[in-house]
Amino acid sequence: MKPTLLLATFLLAQAAAAPRLTFDVVAIHPSDPNAVNGMIKPIPGDHGYVAQNFPVRLMIALMYKIPLRQVDGGPEWMNTARFDVEARSDGPHSIDDLHTMYQNLLVDRFGLRFHHDIREGNIYALTVDPSGLKMTPNISPENDKIPVNGPPAHVTGTRVPMIYLTWFLSQLVQADGRPVVDETGLKGNYDFTLSYRPILPPDAPPDALSPEDRDLPTLFDALRTQLGLRLTATRGPVDHFVIDHIEKPTPN
Repeated sequence: MKPTLLLATFLLAQAAAAPRLTFDVVAIHPSDPNAVNGMIKPIPGDHGYVAQNFPVRLMIALMYKIPLRQVDGGPEWMNTARFDVEARSDGPHSIDDLHTMYQNLLVDRFGLRFHHDIREGNIYALTVDPSGLKMTPNISPENDKIPVNGPPAHVTGTRVPMIYLTWFLSQLVQADGRPVVDETGLKGNYDFTLSYRPILPPDAPPDALSPEDRDLPTLFDALRTQLGLRLTATRGPVDHFVIDHIEKPTPN
């Protein structure tokens, strides 16, 4: 290979190798055993992430956007031990970059090692309904806002990517044992409002819902008529996030 071509190849490889995204300062401590509520959210200004009284398995599910029931393996303390995390960067970052930085935090501080195992299983396939898409495209710049907000019966989606919507819907139908798999082919971000009858546990009493909520459409009907999306029970590939190794971090 000629020297000039070799140099060009080297420079292209260097340009393609993006720096590994990490937080500049990270503090992790076991949570107060008397704490009763937990939360995790970006720090205002997109300078990092903070978690309080939060279990590691749920951190993994949120940061890798995979339904909790598909995070397999690992010790029981992943469910029972809770941690406070404050992770800061010197400058602002996009929410996707912050998630990547938190993933690297889990690798660096918790020793997380994992692999993906794709298995055939029962799924809900999410597709665009024949009546047409009813969500509004949103091309505004990325921000640190949670994409879907609101009480269980009435939610508002703002700048929602399909990977987040499928994760959100998977949580709603988790009692069915079927993750939602995106087969829409949609690549952008979307705004919507969604009103649906809250999904209750099977043993809930008949009067658990208010008369107003009982009059709302089922989630399946609401998705079709309000968002132009359809959920179909079928078989398909299910992504399982399998824990190979994890350990409790040293507090700092």
